[in-house]
Amino acid sequence: MEYNRIIAVTGLPGLFELMSSKTDGAIVRSLDDKTTKFVSSRVHNFSHLESIEIYTRRDNVNLVDIFQAMKKSSEKLPDGKDAAVLKTYFEKVYPDMDFERVYSSDMKKMVKWFEVLKKNDIEFKLSEETEAPVEEVAVAEMAPEEKPAKAAKKKDAPKKDEVAEETSDEKPKKTARKKKTDE
Repeated sequence: MEYNRIIAVTGLPGLFELMSSKTDGAIVRSLDDKTTKFVSSRVHNFSHLESIEIYTRRDNVNLVDIFQAMKKSSEKLPDGKDAAVLKTYFEKVYPDMDFERVYSSDMKKMVKWFEVLKKNDIEFKLSEETEAPVEEVAVAEMAPEEKPAKAAKKKDAPKKDEVAEETSDEKPKKTARKKKTDE
């Protein structure tokens, strides 16, 4: 299971693995009980953990950075019921966090998500973006004589103007006549 496939769904507790997406929703599997279900995008919003950022005193950081700091820390994870304990924990683990804009409910969620991800042995890393798609790289690395030729234009195909002239010469179009009504 990869970190870039993990999502949070509004209105549903826990984290989910994105199995497949559809136009009207997604098929997801719960990381807690491993059940698979369809979730409608009309009712719920999806947030990839990869795209979530946390406020800090400088620039925002990705949630992965917080999880990595939590993993490296020797501090015991807090219970999550006491806001002061949560704040004290994150002050030790990630002191640069902006505690005026990161609420205790957010910190509680981060601790819960961290526990779920750790239980499922998911590595905390962002997916690496490649600079060029695989197809383009393959074509660029080919020798010049191996590169696929561009499709040539059909010279025999008539132009738009020629098609219009041909259709006007064939048959005149019928026009509708107005019926005379007796007044």
